This record gives sequence, C-alpha cells and structure tokens, in this order.
Amino acid sequence: MSMKDMAGFESMNVIPMIDVMLVLLTIVLTTASFIATGKIPVNLPEASSTPQKEEETPVVVEIDVDGKIHHGGEAVSLDALKGRLAGEKRERPILLRADRRVQFQLAVDVLDLLKEMRFQKLAIQTETRRS
Repeated sequence: MSMKDMAGFESMNVIPMIDVMLVLLTIVLTTASFIATGKIPVNLPEASSTPQKEEETPVVVEIDVDGKIHHGGEAVSLDALKGRLAGEKRERPILLRADRRVQFQLAVDVLDLLKEMRFQKLAIQTETRRS
C-alpha cells in the first residue's frame, strides 16, 4: 500500500454515528417517561352500547371526636355496628369517616370488624392537605 491509498482514511465521518446515538437517546427517554408515569396515555374509542355500571351508595360509618361510632346518624357500639352491618351485601362499599383526633386504635378496631365480616370494598375518607 502506498501513502496515497492511506490518505483517504485520515478522518472518520462521525455524522451517521451521532444520528444513531440521537435516535437511541430518543427511544430511551420516551421509554423512561412511560415507566415513570406507570401508564401510557390512551384515548379510548367510544361505543353507543357501553354497559353502565350502577354505583352503589356506600355505607357510611363515622367516628366523632369523642370516639363515638355512628351508623345511619345514630351512635352505636362496636357490637351494635356488627349487628347492623350483618344484613349488608359484602360487595357493598363501606366508607369510614373518622375525626383526625380520634385514637387510632378505635379506627383500627372498626376496620378489624369490617375485615372480620369480610366486606370487600373499604375506604377511609380524607381531605386534601392544604399547603
């Protein structure tokens, strides 16, 4: 090989390599944003015959600041609450509303009762924190 033949390889064209790296970076960043949000945004199609699910109104159990349990607007004991909820369907949602100053143990006792009775949909109502 002569020096004249080797002169063509003095510099390397890096433009195609940069293009490939930018495409790979775009793919990584796009995939990372889907992983970070946990979902891929999808605009679902509409159908005229979508079955409408009837939402059941939840059974509300309240605990006031004095630690009294209320169901249906009446103060009840833990045993009385168990008797009142015995006739409810286990699929019906239960909403627990407890004052923030109530002893945590009382709220846990009510939740244990609901779990023991095998209610499937339990929720604790909270308020949005004000900054």
